Amino acid sequence: MKKKVEAFLMAVMLVMMTAGCGNSSKMAAEDRATVSSGAEMDSEYNWDTDEAADTGVTSENGLEAQVENGRKLIRTVSLSLETKKFDSVLTNLSTKTTELGGYIELSTVSGNSYAHHSTRYASYVIRIPSDKLNEFVEVVSELGNVTQKNESVEDVTLRYIDVESHKKALETEQERLLELLSKAENMEEILTIESKLSDIRYEIENYESQLKTMDNQIDYSTVSVYVDEVERVTETGEKGFFEEIKERFGNSLYVVARGIRGLIIGILGSLPILIVCGGVIAVVVIVVRKILKKRKVRKEDRTQNNEIEKQ
Repeated sequence: MKKKVEAFLMAVMLVMMTAGCGNSSKMAAEDRATVSSGAEMDSEYNWDTDEAADTGVTSENGLEAQVENGRKLIRTVSLSLETKKFDSVLTNLSTKTTELGGYIELSTVSGNSYAHHSTRYASYVIRIPSDKLNEFVEVVSELGNVTQKNESVEDVTLRYIDVESHKKALETEQERLLELLSKAENMEEILTIESKLSDIRYEIENYESQLKTMDNQIDYSTVSVYVDEVERVTETGEKGFFEEIKERFGNSLYVVARGIRGLIIGILGSLPILIVCGGVIAVVVIVVRKILKKRKVRKEDRTQNNEIEKQ
C-alpha cells in the first residue's frame, strides 16, 4: 500500500513539472515575440535620417578602398603670353578651343593699338575636356611668348565618393519612407512621413548638385589665358654679362626713340587744334592792338587840344 502511494505522488510531481516547463517555454516564446515586434516597430518608425546619412563611407572606414575607376582630379592651368600679333593669337585661340570640344566661359578684351605703347590686353577663361588639356596647352604655348605658366591639380576622389555614398544612403531611406507612407493609417503619420520625405529630398538635391559641379570640373579643365600685345617680346633664358649690357643699352635707345616718336606724333597730331588756337590768339592780339592804338590816338588828340586852349 505504501509503495502505491509513493508511486502516485511521483506521477503527480512529474505532471506538475511537465506543465511548469510548458508554461515557461510558452512565456519565453511570447517574450521573444514581444521583443521582436517592438524592434520592428522601432525600425518602422525610426525617423532619424541623419543616422541613415551617417552610414555613408568615410575616410575612416575604408573610403580609399572604394576608389576603383581612377582618381577624380580637377586640373587648372594659367598661362600669360606676349605677342606682336594680337588679333591672330585671339583668333587661333578661339578656333583651337572649338576644335578640341571646349568652350570659352569668359573673355575680356580691352585697350587699343593706337596708343603710344600698344596696350591691348585680353583675358580668357576656357574650359577644355580633361583628355585634351595637354594638347591645348602645347598649342597655346606656341602662339606667343610664354612669360608665366602655373598648373595645379586637386584630388577630390575621397570627397566625391563620400558625397555619393551619403546620397545613396538618403535614397535608400527615401524608399523606406515611401513604403511606410503607403501603409500609414492616420493623418498624423502621413504628415510626419511627408515632412521627413521633404527634408530628405532637399538633402538629396544638395548632394546631386555637389556631384554635378565636381563632374563638370573633372571633365572640363579650366585654363586661364592672359594675352598682352607688345612691340618688343621679352627674351627668356639666362644671359651673360655683355648680353645683359647690350640688352639694357638697346632698351634705353628704344625708350628714347619712343619718346621722340611720341613727341613728334603728338605735335603733328595736334596741328588742327594748334592752328585753331593760333588763329584765335592772332585775332585777339589784333583786336587788342587796335584798341590800344585808338586809345593812344585819343590821348594824343586830347593833349594837343589842351595845348591849343592854353595858348
